[in-house]
Amino acid sequence: MEHYEARVLREGLSFGEGPRWHDGRLWFSDFYRHAIFSINEDGTEERKEYDVPTQPSGLGWLPNGDLLYVSMTDQRVLRVHDGATSLFADVAPYCGFWANEMITSGTGVSYVGSFGFDLDVFLRDVGVESLLANPPTTNLVVLGPEGDVRQVVPDLAFPNGTVITPDGKTLIIGETIASQLSAFDVADDGTLSNRRVWAALDFVATDGMCLDAEGQIWLANAVATQCLRVREGGEVTGVAAASQNTFACMLGGATRTTLYMMCAPTSDRFTTEDATAGTIEVAEVAVPAAGWP
Repeated sequence: MEHYEARVLREGLSFGEGPRWHDGRLWFSDFYRHAIFSINEDGTEERKEYDVPTQPSGLGWLPNGDLLYVSMTDQRVLRVHDGATSLFADVAPYCGFWANEMITSGTGVSYVGSFGFDLDVFLRDVGVESLLANPPTTNLVVLGPEGDVRQVVPDLAFPNGTVITPDGKTLIIGETIASQLSAFDVADDGTLSNRRVWAALDFVATDGMCLDAEGQIWLANAVATQCLRVREGGEVTGVAAASQNTFACMLGGATRTTLYMMCAPTSDRFTTEDATAGTIEVAEVAVPAAGWP
């Protein structure tokens, strides 16, 4: 098994999510600074790209270069075209609670997940044991390139973190509460079928993730200070150790072998939204990125 020690690249985030390598920079959402940012490969020159008062999360780009982003608390996907922001899709009818992660494929089809319930309140008032014993489920919404709802995939246990293989034929998504990665076949119109378990992982809260050129997945473990490299079937082949819990990761940099990890002490909004203890941490790994995002 490969072991890597991460170093802190950038401090001062509230809660970083949705990292994406785009146009030579790392883009990411910061929940409680209420904006989308980008930084250079070396962590310098942070730019505030867009303000998102309602809290941003998943990011994607359409084939024409338009940015899509999830507006969490009002459960919408917004589109930025030539600097102007407009509604791309209202996914509120399909979300039990906040909208969250999103991936956009090379053909412009987007996949949007949601919490399905108020996680922070549930953990505070009911507890993790009850959550694991009877996990709530929610939907994954499949959006066409113009924002039309093409499919609603039900019964996912906190869909969180998604990759698409380089041939565009397989989508793999994390189910955080079920501690597993699930795979689907992708049809030509982007709709999903043939759901199956890609990897079952004991006591791993699967969060944001990315795919490498050997077909393995780097994923954040939201209840541990590490990201894991996992092959199909569930074997853990690599560990990148961070200083705080990890909530998303992305392979980027000039050679696409820098593993950028979004870290924070906790995801609990009642303790995180007024703090800036979040970090971006990095480790250099052996195998470059592949597929989407």
